[in-house]
Amino acid sequence: MIKEKKRQEIRELCNQLRLSAIAEHFEEFAQDSADSCEYLLRLLRSQVEQKEQKTIEQRIHGANFPYRKYLEDLELDCLPDGIRQRLSELMTLDFIREGRNVILIGNPGTGKTHTAIGLGVKACESGYKVLFTTVPYLVTELKESHNQQKLTAYERKFRKYDLVIADELGYVSFDREGADLLFNNLSQRVGVKSTIITSNLNFAEWDQVFGGPAITGAMVDRLTYGALLIDMQGDSYRLRETLRVNGLNQAFVMEGKKNV
Repeated sequence: MIKEKKRQEIRELCNQLRLSAIAEHFEEFAQDSADSCEYLLRLLRSQVEQKEQKTIEQRIHGANFPYRKYLEDLELDCLPDGIRQRLSELMTLDFIREGRNVILIGNPGTGKTHTAIGLGVKACESGYKVLFTTVPYLVTELKESHNQQKLTAYERKFRKYDLVIADELGYVSFDREGADLLFNNLSQRVGVKSTIITSNLNFAEWDQVFGGPAITGAMVDRLTYGALLIDMQGDSYRLRETLRVNGLNQAFVMEGKKNV
């Protein structure tokens, strides 16, 4: 019984690897030897694991992350309360399966991008197709595609991603064309595919980016529908790390501000 189960798994692994010749002849070569079957089974398992890892690496590379970060590298004690309370929920990746957006809002240096990339890497490891981009770069690509009459093809490709990470909303403002293109593009994903958006601005300040209350209100209403909204206001992790390396503390910065 055990031997037959091993033979069946060998056939299944051969099919995954498209090794039809081995699948056809392995029993003949094994000559009913349990040791030979065990050896071949371990060999095929190793081959499948290697192939799966290569596929994961291809997905991570194709996601265009600016650097690789893992959720396990986050220093939980340094994170704002908002993300610490929701991190375990995010790590299930249920928001991707449900097509829900995640919006991380907070001042610079609080771990928004690290968290977003960590979730993106985990999604790649779980078989999802992921894209990382900054909002300014995305707007530039949309405008170029529109000018070259390739917008429809670009949007079709964009919708195939299970998860899009749109980083740095709020650092650069757009003209009306850019705002409209961004709104239309991201709106097509709502309720179908997931988008993570990081921003240093509260929703009330988004009109600084989009240039008017009407489109700002539409954008906020559309992107927040069914979304996970996470407050990441807090002290800058990067600043704390810089001070630590230099043997300084937060009081040094505060004293400097008083003297400015």
